Amino acid sequence: MSLLELHASQQLLVGEALKSAVHYSPNRTAFIHNDHVITFKQLYRNSSYLAGWLQRQGVTKNDKVACIYKNGIPFVELYFACSLIGAVIVPQNYRLSLKEWSKIIHHSDAKFIFLETDFLKSFEDIRESLPHIEEVIVTEEPSGSSSIVYSSILEKKIPYETREELNDHDPHVIVYTSGTTGEPKGVVLTHKNFYINGMNKMSSLNQEQHTKTIILPPLFHVATLSLLVQNCLNEGTFVLMNQFEPITVLKTIETELINSLFLVPTMWAALLNVPNFTDYDVRSMKLCSTGASICPLELKLKIKEMFPSAGIYEAFGQTEMSPTTTNLLPEDSLRKTNSVGKPCINVRIRVVDDDLNDVPLGEVGEILYKGPTLMKEYYKNPEATREAFTGGWFHSGDLVRMDDEGFIYVVDRKKDMIISGGENIYSTEVENTLNTHPFIRESAVVGIPDLKWGQSVLAYIVLEQESALSKEEVIVYCQSELASYKKPRYIEFLDELPRNASGKILKIALREVSL
Repeated sequence: MSLLELHASQQLLVGEALKSAVHYSPNRTAFIHNDHVITFKQLYRNSSYLAGWLQRQGVTKNDKVACIYKNGIPFVELYFACSLIGAVIVPQNYRLSLKEWSKIIHHSDAKFIFLETDFLKSFEDIRESLPHIEEVIVTEEPSGSSSIVYSSILEKKIPYETREELNDHDPHVIVYTSGTTGEPKGVVLTHKNFYINGMNKMSSLNQEQHTKTIILPPLFHVATLSLLVQNCLNEGTFVLMNQFEPITVLKTIETELINSLFLVPTMWAALLNVPNFTDYDVRSMKLCSTGASICPLELKLKIKEMFPSAGIYEAFGQTEMSPTTTNLLPEDSLRKTNSVGKPCINVRIRVVDDDLNDVPLGEVGEILYKGPTLMKEYYKNPEATREAFTGGWFHSGDLVRMDDEGFIYVVDRKKDMIISGGENIYSTEVENTLNTHPFIRESAVVGIPDLKWGQSVLAYIVLEQESALSKEEVIVYCQSELASYKKPRYIEFLDELPRNASGKILKIALREVSL
């Protein structure tokens, strides 16, 4: 029986993944953050004590526990503590405004909140708006506060008890979407969702056990949070960081013998541009992962040159799918450079038109999903849940096309497609064209009402520093690169594009400004 078959034959509980790692690799380093090093055995011990304390405070299965943490060991311990007793962790983006914190925490029904001490003063400004919060736990003891200090909980050494039977279909985490289309929605993901997502990635990559990985993206992101289970299944080591400093990353690769690293394409470019890159020994690297946007072929070739022993892996997905839906594996990375790969194991897809008919290969349609990594529901939002599952499949909102080998190519978000004179215009195609101009740093394209054509193309453009470009020059440039009906009819220059706390461009704000 294979490892995957063995896991699939039992309840796929996140806490059981940790227990398995403790059984097979108790003294192996599980996580490193600055000078804080913790083994799987120590992680389980601390998580158990924290789980026991939560139980003593009355936290039971399905109760919500929020946290506002940066990457660090306390975040990891709390995550597994909640999993052991069936509590649901609700991680918060620490970059959100106080109003956003208040709204999300209130909606989540969280009873407890764990904070970095640096965030306590800000949180106290909204505490009165959150009467259901029973306790506030902070990482360090602040002056003049009645909050509980995290370390004092572990010192109590309260063992947790198996009081209620847990099921892998039980809620495990609520991750709130970034709200680029309106109000954030609470995506309820189960133990099984995260467990199978981890198994999918390990199986797809044929990942060696005991991989050492640098983790840079915040753990509150579902793509990073879901990796905690994968690390247990792999019995590997995660080196947690809170900010991207290229030289620090290179030093860590060399000193810790790092095997795997995820960076978005712009970060990979910055890393490769370190002047004395070749002074560092990066031969331990086996996997260079990227995502969030398409990695240009030129950059991939540079990555291969500088990390000759590593393969390039790209992933695509969304929060509701725990999150990975497709993989572009190293063997296909260069020949299918603009693709996001093929569907993961256990992920079923369809590409359909507006009438839910499958479209022919090569034609654009919305990608729909089914499978065991699909979310349970949107928390306290049955209407949005029903709408998302129309026809029994999850509607992603992503427009894609599939080639004759089954590789997926992302075209646009359905809500961002512009229809002008009966023609479909994909905003990403126009943006990608604009962004090739040497004077343009970035752009965002939206559709605005047009009495004659239905919609017209409006491009918001941010120029490179000390660059000058007229609206007419932009339109002329597009005429040579795009069909006439696709080129922007209107141009607006901005100092910067509006973004949410996760860094995503807020097209909804741009549309409101344009009306």
